[in-house]
Amino acid sequence: MMSASTSNGTPAATHVEEVRAFNRFYTTRIGVLGEGHLDTPYSLTEARILFELAHRDQTEVAELRRQLALDASYLSRILARWEEAGLVVRAPSEADGRRQVVTLTEEGRAVSSTLDARASDDVSGLLEGLTQEERHRLVAAMGLVSRLLGERPAPSAYVIRPLRAGDLGWIVHRNAVVYAEEYGWDASYEALVARIVADYIDHHDPRCEAGWIAEIDGDPAGAVLCVRKDDRTAQLRLLLVEPAARGSGVGSRLVEECVRFARRAGYADLVLWTNDVLAAARRVYERAGFVLERSEPHRSFGQDLVGQWWRLGLTPGPSPQA
Repeated sequence: MMSASTSNGTPAATHVEEVRAFNRFYTTRIGVLGEGHLDTPYSLTEARILFELAHRDQTEVAELRRQLALDASYLSRILARWEEAGLVVRAPSEADGRRQVVTLTEEGRAVSSTLDARASDDVSGLLEGLTQEERHRLVAAMGLVSRLLGERPAPSAYVIRPLRAGDLGWIVHRNAVVYAEEYGWDASYEALVARIVADYIDHHDPRCEAGWIAEIDGDPAGAVLCVRKDDRTAQLRLLLVEPAARGSGVGSRLVEECVRFARRAGYADLVLWTNDVLAAARRVYERAGFVLERSEPHRSFGQDLVGQWWRLGLTPGPSPQA
């Protein structure tokens, strides 16, 4: 079976074909392959131009061309045709006479309103057959696609919440997938994560152990566990931040939650074990005040690694078992 990607990061043929197959499915599903978009005389490109013009008082033609990545002569022909039909007016820019601005006429705005209403009705019909949960998953998946293929702005809002049903299974699954894809770790890492999670379930005491999930738009974006190592020491385990959520502060916020809980539970120290290849995670730990105590090479998860133990001293308090 062909791998997901080549060694230099070039997408494998299987992924290329999957994206192309989705493009074929989706363009057919939303009906953009017909001669006229939404049963109008206008193409999909023309409908998008009208949409952009309808949301501005004036638009520089050059800026419109750059934004929509259109050929200059192609856009010029469309605007000339619309000007003749009374949909737009073109004029020199007041700020720079060398530049041209375009404005929709009242007739042009009416056409744009018709297209906008029909598009909303089409999408509403597309969603009618889905449950609320399915709609939520669809919209979240579309947001992820936009972030991955766009400029990837960091998500601005997230929620940190306690664990609930299904979360621990998600932690095992996403740890296995993310570390396999990014670092080539084999199934023995998934086995380790599964054992950690099983121990958490089997021996969980809410007075001295807890876990959290970070959510963005209702979907898990990260996780961490705080578990008892001994009466005076807690251990931070399985910190994970989804690739699309990195840079949002999720990792630091999860560590902060773990530290606060360990302090409230009365632990004297919070420790963690990681590997030196996880540079972003190490920076999060350093910012939180953790200090590297020791490093040791080891062969694990199909890789040669350097393990690291980090420690954070906490305000002394009563034993968690008191």
